[in-house]
Amino acid sequence: MNTKNFIEIEEQYGAHNYHPLDVVVQEAEGVWVTDVEGKKYMDCLAAYSAVNQGHCHPKIYDVFAEQAKHVTLTSRAFRNDKLPMLYKKLNEMTGYDMSLPMNSGAEAVETAIKTARRWGYDVKGIEKDKAEIVVATGNFHGRTTTIVGFSDDPSSFGGFGPFTPGFVFHEYGNVEDLKSKINKNTCAVLIEPIQGEGGIVIPPEGYLKAVEQVCKENNILFICDEIQAGLGRSGKLFAHYYENVRPDIVIIGKALSGGYYPVSAILADKDVLGVIKPGEHGSTFGGNPLAAAVAVRSLEVLEEEKLIEHSFDTGNYFIDKLRAIDSPHIVEVRGRGLWIGFVLDRKARPYCEKLMDEGLLAKETHENIIRFAPPLVITRDEVDWAVEKIEKVVKELDKEEF
Repeated sequence: MNTKNFIEIEEQYGAHNYHPLDVVVQEAEGVWVTDVEGKKYMDCLAAYSAVNQGHCHPKIYDVFAEQAKHVTLTSRAFRNDKLPMLYKKLNEMTGYDMSLPMNSGAEAVETAIKTARRWGYDVKGIEKDKAEIVVATGNFHGRTTTIVGFSDDPSSFGGFGPFTPGFVFHEYGNVEDLKSKINKNTCAVLIEPIQGEGGIVIPPEGYLKAVEQVCKENNILFICDEIQAGLGRSGKLFAHYYENVRPDIVIIGKALSGGYYPVSAILADKDVLGVIKPGEHGSTFGGNPLAAAVAVRSLEVLEEEKLIEHSFDTGNYFIDKLRAIDSPHIVEVRGRGLWIGFVLDRKARPYCEKLMDEGLLAKETHENIIRFAPPLVITRDEVDWAVEKIEKVVKELDKEEF
């Protein structure tokens, strides 16, 4: 079958909850993917940062295949020999006392919300069912009904109410506005250190430090969603490292899996995560031995191959190259590490479609922004190749009106 055949089947039998580019990927390795007709493309999205280590990384595959031969799932009704090693690895890498594993990023966000509320009642002494969490405008934390209920993007929340109460907006990057939204019932502030789905939106310098201080002064938990930004994507282990802050809860996912198997987690110290007792939260698949083994190896690959440092250096190189492109339609190029927002004054979809024709896959967000976020294994030569294609498409579309 060819590309057209697969697309027709997908359109006929699948829910239309995505608007993908019309490429049908069959194989992938490193930063490159190959479609069903044999054409190669550079992947500049990295599955929304889930394959930071590169597609089908052989070291992660070896662990995945080996573990799959022994035991894949026991549920948490029993213990397994891989989950303790994931707990230990996360402690060694991050310094947090404890972690609680789940599957998807959204599940981890829900876990952080439940933990923060329970802490608010049991530790801070908030009146029953009155706990509030302050969130940010422009946020994206997942797709569950609770989470979309505190989105301000109509495409996320429209038509899905009624929503869970207990969430209050503050303007992202505005600490004074944050302070005005805090009251005796506030148990936590939940933010992304860099807003990914928003188009790689970097808050003003000092914002994270100020949020941390506000939380300390008001006995509030500081929750940082590092699902996309973390594990090397931003050029640091975590994006909040840029301001030398230490959130009370850190949410991780995506690259924790190496792209092989869904796995996410929240990180916290005992005085926070210790409020969750047996039977109060869990998941059939959360913490399964296959996921735990894969996650440990995925973290080891980031360290052994120095992908975090590589992201910082190569990301700065990529950003500088993109900023050198001259076009009246480029508004801004912003980014941290290999996480770049290419902001246009017009729709970005035509650019993504032309880039696909040139062998480069990227995706638009918020209509006028292209995200460039390749696997962290990308080389400078490959960056040069990508920039050449991007500049070619930009120059061609400079001549067109749409």
